[in-house]
Amino acid sequence: MARPPGDAQAIETAVLEAIRPDSATRERLDTARRHLLERAEAAAREIQSPVVRCLVAGSAARGTYLRDRMDIDLFLLFPPALARDAFERAGLDLARAILHNGQMRYAEHPYLRGEFEGFQVEAVPGYAVEDSTRPQSAVDRTPFHQTYVTERLTPAVADQVRLTKQFLRALGVYGSDARTGGFSGYLIELLLLRFRTLRDLLAAARAWRIPTTLLTAPRAPPRLPDSVALVVDDPVDPERNVASALSRRNLALFILAAGAYLDRPDRSAFEIAPPRGVGRAEALALVAERGTTVAVLAFDRPDLVDDVLFPQLRKAERGLVEEAGRLGFRILGSASAADATRGAIVLEVEHARLPAAKVQDGPPAGLDRVDSFLTKWGASDAPVLQGPYVTADGRLAVEVRRRERDLAPLLTDALARLPLGRDLKRSLPAESRLGLLDEAADEPVLAVALAELLVKRLPWLDGSPPAGTPAGASG
Repeated sequence: MARPPGDAQAIETAVLEAIRPDSATRERLDTARRHLLERAEAAAREIQSPVVRCLVAGSAARGTYLRDRMDIDLFLLFPPALARDAFERAGLDLARAILHNGQMRYAEHPYLRGEFEGFQVEAVPGYAVEDSTRPQSAVDRTPFHQTYVTERLTPAVADQVRLTKQFLRALGVYGSDARTGGFSGYLIELLLLRFRTLRDLLAAARAWRIPTTLLTAPRAPPRLPDSVALVVDDPVDPERNVASALSRRNLALFILAAGAYLDRPDRSAFEIAPPRGVGRAEALALVAERGTTVAVLAFDRPDLVDDVLFPQLRKAERGLVEEAGRLGFRILGSASAADATRGAIVLEVEHARLPAAKVQDGPPAGLDRVDSFLTKWGASDAPVLQGPYVTADGRLAVEVRRRERDLAPLLTDALARLPLGRDLKRSLPAESRLGLLDEAADEPVLAVALAELLVKRLPWLDGSPPAGTPAGASG
């Protein structure tokens, strides 16, 4: 039975009380920020670093962080004239002097992640550019973002940013990392500076169509690649799309969720569901009920960061789906997943075995190639099941017997030539093979992929299975 709608204002007030950091926590974070900058400046002097400026930016500096997501982003800004290799070395040298037990991470260039006074800190090198429209690295606009948002953000809007982040976290679409493909914190701040409240944002979003363009100044809309879902121009660099990481699926989910919440406000819209996994036994029962077949490619995770791995993982998934379709299989769905040690791609097809007969198209009547086609396929000993004959559209055709009819071996044979992502493909052992679900090992990464494949349902509908793993975006 559907629950009656709640009072949106009462729900949001209660959620804010739960997610807004209390005064003691805010004071502890502010103290840590100040001490971190003092350590950074002292470390820079001690090692004679060429750094120009150390800056804490992002939600920790703008006061839009959540109670359980209070990471600190420290940016180490170097002279624009510093050569790239020297910049990377100097950035890591200074980061190590600040975060003594930091661990190396990689994005566009290496950075350090570590702990300081109980908070997780990312120390990220960048260039101290003077023109925000001419960055030399991906983070060089950060100081300009910091200035733009802090000059316009009020405490009331900051609370609405927090509320929106929690709404998107519960939906699983908060975070612009490659794993999530969702809304970045900066994008959320820009949207709330524009719409002022979560409910006003939702009221606008429920009428959006994909792609949607939200420009800060009137100008001709840009030509968009097919993959673009939302365009929000960066006020400090109007040619940049702040929403470029947002996938069409995730924007569509947000549009639908916006209408669902406005029509029937419910506290569950802000609650993060536990991760959902479907074990092999449960999946086999679901597949048997559906009368389909699931093929599995499981492998050891290559030594790649998420932002490199997940685009390649999705490319491999698309490559397998397209090849299966080209071979003649009807695909119902696919999914992929990776954890710290393993990866998996799963495909669901209507039937795992193709017919013995395969139509081999020939040329239209009247072309020179007709003679060679008839010579090859019209001989009495030609390996044909039927033909040659003329099709309804005036082409020659024959029907031949397939050498291999089963999905798993056909896709296994194709692995070596499919576009699976350069690093991912290189890491797959030569003996890698696809197998059917009943042959696969029952492992956590497979359970995540199977949940995405077999229990899809809008999370706000009554009787829904738990939603997929929520994004672990920082607050």
